[in-house]
Amino acid sequence: MTYPWDSDPDYNNQKLYIDRLDDLNQLLAERKFDAVRHCIAEIEVQDTAELLEGMPKQTKALFFRTLPRKTATEVFAYLEHDLKEDLLNNLSDEDALHLVKNMEPDDRAAFLDELPAEIVQELTARLPRDKLLEVKLLLGYPAESVGRIMRPDYVAIKQNWSVQQALTYLRTIRKDTGRLSTLFVLDEHNKLADSIHIRELALAVDPNTPVSELMDHRVIYIHAREDQEKAVETMQHYDLNALPVVDGDQVLVGVVTIDDVLDIAEAETTEDFHKMGSVGVINFNLNTASPVLLYRKRVGWLLLLVFVNIFAGLAIATFESTIEAVVALVFFLPLIIGSSGNAGSQAATLMVRSLATGDVELKDWGRLMFREISVAAALGLTMALAIAMIGFWRGGTDLAWVVGLSMIAVVMVGSLMGMSLPFLLSKLNIDPATASAPLITSMADIVGIMIYFSIAVAILQV
Repeated sequence: MTYPWDSDPDYNNQKLYIDRLDDLNQLLAERKFDAVRHCIAEIEVQDTAELLEGMPKQTKALFFRTLPRKTATEVFAYLEHDLKEDLLNNLSDEDALHLVKNMEPDDRAAFLDELPAEIVQELTARLPRDKLLEVKLLLGYPAESVGRIMRPDYVAIKQNWSVQQALTYLRTIRKDTGRLSTLFVLDEHNKLADSIHIRELALAVDPNTPVSELMDHRVIYIHAREDQEKAVETMQHYDLNALPVVDGDQVLVGVVTIDDVLDIAEAETTEDFHKMGSVGVINFNLNTASPVLLYRKRVGWLLLLVFVNIFAGLAIATFESTIEAVVALVFFLPLIIGSSGNAGSQAATLMVRSLATGDVELKDWGRLMFREISVAAALGLTMALAIAMIGFWRGGTDLAWVVGLSMIAVVMVGSLMGMSLPFLLSKLNIDPATASAPLITSMADIVGIMIYFSIAVAILQV
């Protein structure tokens, strides 16, 4: 039997995906399970997971049970947590146990950590002792620590071994080839001494050469209780594929791999975007989220911003007599306060991202502040020249001076607020991403109103 995708290597083509999904749904409806397994054998597990997530709810469990056990375990790792839990509830106890038992240690611990307590107790009671110890080890670390994402099944050799002994040992263990590329070297106390690439063993001229002679003692490592973001920064900075993890005594306890940190980097970046959008941390699939859940995530910040913006209204009310005397000031009000908020939002976005990636540190505040003043002044002057001409047309020279000077002032103040707030939050050990764009904009609006009308009163004498 042939299928439309057998001769087409373009797995990312949307039409191909839809055709493939339709064919699989039809084969499942006709109970042609051997044909389903043949289809799945032709594609990658990541694509199989995507197909599973696109199926109707009543078909997902049937499709998953149709997969060969090894494929099902690999596909399971790429699914959303809610779907994992639903599938687990539709499996027999034996199949569920096999699935959990054969997951990667870090994936297993993360999955069990989010399951209801009664299900966890039932599964862990039947896990082999070594798997259970791995789960307890990983879950014993703080939630956002490196210990939660490390893999405890690393490959290590002893520094007092010969090259021949090390190669003989590597032939006796069963690890995937990717995990064998970087080997960790331990001293006589099982403390991390170094890391070497497997090619250094393979290319050694004398098989009796001690491993210690191949070491350069420049190993990069991280402590298990460090924040996960630190692991991302370290692996990016040193361009590592694997990062050894040690405990307080410098004993090797695990390894973080590149695929682990890619997931963390994506999650941390997404979290920062959510915070800057004033929606809090969203750890669910937006496509399947209920209206009630989305309402709860967004309403708190919106109510807070309503309260903040009340002060903008009070600021305008303070200058009612000025507005009555020169009605043309109202025409420029949205432009002035909008520019202040936009400048602050731009600066905050740049600073939050730079702090998150490590490009900028707290010690850089003074230098960046001086530079931001010059940049903001140039931006404000450029915008002032544009708006001053409109001000001259609407109300003459005095109004042109009011809107021009106001534009320079509000852009500078807004930019400095947007740049400084993330630094202040970092100093207070608060996530800089909390300096959300809507919050910065609202604060800059209030200050911009006060600046605008104060300059108007001073120049127009009203």
